[in-house]
Amino acid sequence: MPSPKAIEDAHKTLFEEGIKIRRDVAGDSYVDHSLARHSSDFSRPLQDIVTEVGWGWIWTRPGLDRKQRSLINLGMLCALNRSTELGVHVRGALRNGLSEVEIREALLQVGGYCGLPAAIEGFRVAEKAIEDYKKEEGSIKSKL
Repeated sequence: MPSPKAIEDAHKTLFEEGIKIRRDVAGDSYVDHSLARHSSDFSRPLQDIVTEVGWGWIWTRPGLDRKQRSLINLGMLCALNRSTELGVHVRGALRNGLSEVEIREALLQVGGYCGLPAAIEGFRVAEKAIEDYKKEEGSIKSKL
């Protein structure tokens, strides 16, 4: 049986790798805001698990690149009608190299397989996320 220290070290490693990927995909501003917003004793453990498991364990696995993982996430989040997370992952998909056409086609695919209401909501969320991303990228470029 592993020692408590070995388990703690494993958690720490996954968290550290997860926070790097989370920042790469979602952006520092979003991650900082999310961690600050969910820093209470009640919600902080969920942020730790999201970072460690979702980003540190799943996103570091071999077999798929970040662009592929983003595309899968878009379909799942749209199909499940998880609008807030869909918006985050649309930004991440753009940061991971997906084009607007690829995002659009993924959401259309959801409409065909999961229903048009899911796609309609997905398009609403994605279009706003894309517009916000372009504004943010434009303001960053203008500061350089």
